[in-house]
Amino acid sequence: MTVRPPSLLEKAALVLGAFQGATPRLTLTEVVRRSGLPRSSVHRILDQLVQLGWLDRDGRDYRLGMRMLELGAMAAHHNRLRRAALPHLHALHEKTGHVVHLAVLDGPEVVYLERLGGVADASVPSRIGGRQPAYCTATGKAILAFGEEALVAEVLRAGLRPRTAYTLTRPGPFRAELARIRERGVAFDREESFRGVACVAAPLRGAGRAIAAVSVCGNGLHRELERLAPVVRGTARAIWASLYGPGRAAAVPRTTAAPPPEPALEPAQMDTMMSWMRFAEWM
Repeated sequence: MTVRPPSLLEKAALVLGAFQGATPRLTLTEVVRRSGLPRSSVHRILDQLVQLGWLDRDGRDYRLGMRMLELGAMAAHHNRLRRAALPHLHALHEKTGHVVHLAVLDGPEVVYLERLGGVADASVPSRIGGRQPAYCTATGKAILAFGEEALVAEVLRAGLRPRTAYTLTRPGPFRAELARIRERGVAFDREESFRGVACVAAPLRGAGRAIAAVSVCGNGLHRELERLAPVVRGTARAIWASLYGPGRAAAVPRTTAAPPPEPALEPAQMDTMMSWMRFAEWM
């Protein structure tokens, strides 16, 4: 039986995995020993990882770079957010009987950190780790309405392509919709992303920018959106209170998809990219 040689990505994962444990700095020889890869391959991969910012080099020693720390912090932030939100999301799903989402913004797209719904909810085409354009989803519009102007500009540069006949495709009406969302505190998706599917979403925020959004979606949910809006708003507030405590206007990250309110992890405390890659239940 022929053993398949490891791919380049697998080799890079082995090299990064060598930095697991309490030793934050490793020499080339130590990485070779821990990874089990040929010295020439390790040397080449280390050089590439240094160029990409995944690792830093100090003389003969290598250590985790800032890019790795940023991703580790991002994963920790999302994990903390999801843990705080889950009890409230389950309660919202039980109360409404419809699909419930927790989403964050990543560039011009939303990423679903959580989705609750049974087999009967298959008509809502979403999944944990799935992505959708922000401009035509309730969660995306809820975050954009309470986000930085640079985020809105990025979405507009990417283009408002029609997904259905109800998608807003012109910048003027889209900006007017964001203004209405700021006034009422909730966002609606009336078949703008998928035919037949309607959603209502509320942003997770204190006195500043939104860091995420929670939504309720369903097939043929149009007539229930206004009734569900206060329930979704209340869930968003409850999640925020679980994260930061009641009445606290916490400092909001500059972007919604990454920086955490917690201190960044030190290299010796991180599990490196191998642990980050295993954090895959929302990816």
